[in-house]
Amino acid sequence: MLMLNCDLGESFGSWKMGRDDDVMPHIDQANIACGFHGGDPLVMEKTLALAKANGVMVGAHPAYPDLVGFGRRPMHCSAEEIGAFMHYQIAALEGMAKIQGMELAYVKPHGALYNDMMAHERVRLPILKAISDFHKPVRLMLQATPQAEVHRREAQEYDIDLWFEAFADRCYDDDGKLLSRSRPGAVHTRDKMLAQVEQICREGSVTTVSGHTLDLHPDTLCVHGDNEEGIAAIIEIRGIIHA
Repeated sequence: MLMLNCDLGESFGSWKMGRDDDVMPHIDQANIACGFHGGDPLVMEKTLALAKANGVMVGAHPAYPDLVGFGRRPMHCSAEEIGAFMHYQIAALEGMAKIQGMELAYVKPHGALYNDMMAHERVRLPILKAISDFHKPVRLMLQATPQAEVHRREAQEYDIDLWFEAFADRCYDDDGKLLSRSRPGAVHTRDKMLAQVEQICREGSVTTVSGHTLDLHPDTLCVHGDNEEGIAAIIEIRGIIHA
C-alpha cells in the first residue's frame, strides 16, 4: 500500500509556512526541514512532537544552504561540501528526534538539491555516500522515474535502501520528469490529481502530458497541504489509497 509523505516543519521564526497541525493526522511520513531552507530549532522540536503524537514516521529534509531562497536555487557545491551539509542537517534532526524517543527513518532532499540529485550523478553520488557514511542505516527517498533500476543499482553500491516517490498534483513529461511549472497544466486541477492518484494505486502508472503511460510503481506519494483545499485533497487521497 502506498504511503503518503509531506514536507513539513518549514516555518522559520515568526514566518509561517504550511498547515502542519491539520496535515499531520492524515499522512504516514513527515519530511522535516533541517534549518537550511526552512525550520529552526523550535519548529523542528514542535514538528517532531506533532509527528510522535500522530504516530507518523519522520525523515530529514535537507537542502542547499539557501534560507533566503527557500532552497529552491541551484548551487554549485563540491562533493565534500554536499557530504558535509548533508551530515550536518541529518545529524541535527536525528539528535532532536532522539531526545523525544524517536528514530530517523529516511532522508528526502529538498527543492533544488532534490532536482539536482535526480538530474546529475555529481550530486546524487555524494548524497548516497553521505547517507552511507551516516552511523545508522537510513533510506533515501527519491523520484520514481524510468531510471529507477539505475538508481537502485547505484544505491546498492552504497548499501542503501530506497523509497521511490510519485507526486499527486504534478503532471509528468514523457521522459519521467515533472513537467516544468512554466508550462501550462504543470500542476493538476483537483479532479486530475485525484484521477492520477487512482491510476497510481490501480496500475502503478501515470499518464504523461502527451498521453503516454509511464510505469512508476512508487512506494510513497508526495502530497501538499498548505491550504484548506489541499488538506481536503489529502483526506480524499487517503480514502482512495485505503479503498
